Amino acid sequence: QGTRDHPPAQAALRERLLGAVVSCFKRHGAAAIDTPVLELRETLMGKYGEDTKLIYELQDQGGELLALRYDLTVPFARYLAMNKVNNMKRYHVAKVYRRDNPATTRGRYREFYQCDFDIAGEFDPMIPDAECLKIVHEILSDLQLGDFVIKVNDRRILNGVFAVCGVPESKFVTACSTVDKLDKVPWDEVRSEMVGEKGLSPEAADRIGEYVQLHGGLDLIERLLQDPKLSQNKLAKEGLGDMKLLFEYLTLFGITGKISFDLSLARGLDYYTGVIFEAVLLQQENEHVEELLGVGSVAGGGRYDGLVGMFDPKGRKVPCVGVSIGIERIFSILEQRLKASGEKLRTTETQVLVATPQKHLLAARLKLISELWDAGIKAEMLYKKDPKLLKQLQYCEDTGIPLAAIVGEQELADRVVKLRDVSTREEV
Repeated sequence: QGTRDHPPAQAALRERLLGAVVSCFKRHGAAAIDTPVLELRETLMGKYGEDTKLIYELQDQGGELLALRYDLTVPFARYLAMNKVNNMKRYHVAKVYRRDNPATTRGRYREFYQCDFDIAGEFDPMIPDAECLKIVHEILSDLQLGDFVIKVNDRRILNGVFAVCGVPESKFVTACSTVDKLDKVPWDEVRSEMVGEKGLSPEAADRIGEYVQLHGGLDLIERLLQDPKLSQNKLAKEGLGDMKLLFEYLTLFGITGKISFDLSLARGLDYYTGVIFEAVLLQQENEHVEELLGVGSVAGGGRYDGLVGMFDPKGRKVPCVGVSIGIERIFSILEQRLKASGEKLRTTETQVLVATPQKHLLAARLKLISELWDAGIKAEMLYKKDPKLLKQLQYCEDTGIPLAAIVGEQELADRVVKLRDVSTREEV
C-alpha cells in the first residue's frame, strides 16, 4: 500500500524531471552525498513534531533499534555531526519512508523520492537563505508548471506573535502546528482547534487571528516593525529585521514578484528556527480544472540552526538552511499533463536499428552492431535470425528509433551501409 512500480514511460519522465532539478543544484555549486536508508531509531525520534508516529520502525536485529529515514534533513544533520563537518553545500536525491495513509492521487506515498539542497555553515545572515528561494524559483519556472507563489515566514516572528498574544511558551509548538492548517481550513476552524483542543484562551486566539491572516511584501514588514506590541518582542524584531534583509536580496535576484511574506505559514516540523518557506502552485482556471486540485505545496524548507547540535556530543552547532523539492507532486502533475496531451514519450534512447532485408544475414548484423556499440552508439537489432524488413521498420516506428542501418547482399558486395530515416523514408 502506498508504493508504486514505475513502468518505462513513467521512469523516463521521472528521470527527465530529476535531471532538471539536479542540474539546478549543480549550477549552484552543490556536491552530492548519500546516506543509508536505515538510521538508528533514536536519531529520528522527536525531530518531527506530531509526525513522529509516521516513522517506519524496524524490528530489532543484531542489537540495534532501527527505522527507515523519514526525510533527508535529519540524516544530513547526523552526517555533519558524525564527521565534524563545519560547512558544506550538498544535494541529496533519494527515497524516504512514511507510514502515512496514502492518497496516491495527490502524489502522497509511503515510499517516495525527495530532492534536497542545503547550505551548512556560519555565514552572514540571509545570503544562503535567499539563494535557496532563488533555487525554488528557478526550478518551478524551468519546469513550466504554471503560476506559483513562494510563501515566506520566520519561526521567530511566529513565536513573537504567540508571545505578544499571551500564549505560554510551552504551547508555541502545538499552536504552530495548528496555524499551519490555515492554508487548508478557514480561520474559524483553526480558532476552535486552538481553544477547544490546544487549550488557548479565546482572547489569545483572536489576537493571533489579527496577525496570522496578514500577508504582503516589504510594506508589511515595515508596518510590523512599527507595530507597538511586536516591536517590543526581541524574537519578532530579529525575525522582521532578517526578513527585511531577505527581501532586499530577493529584489536583487529579481524574484519578489512570486514571493509573499505570509504570517500564517508555520510548517509542521519541529526543527525550524528561522526563515521558513513553501512554494504553492496556483489553481489554473480554464484548462483541465480537476487535474490540479489538491496539489498544493510543491517545495518547502527553512533554516534549522539547532539540529546538528542535537547529534554532536559536544553540542557543537552548525547553522543550516535548505530546501526540499516535492518531486512526487510535480511528477503527478506532469504525468496527468502528458496523458491529457496524448504525446508519446520515448522510453529508450536507441539511435539506430541494424536491419537486414534478406535471409541468412545474421552474421552481418552482429558484426555491424558490435562495431556501433564499441563506438558508443546506441543500437538495437531484432532477436530473430531472419526477420522481415517490414517488421524491423515497424519496430523503429513503435519505439521511436530515428534511423535504420540496412545491410543486404548488394550492400555487402559494395561494402556500404544503407541508412534510412524512419520518419521521412529517405535513404542514403
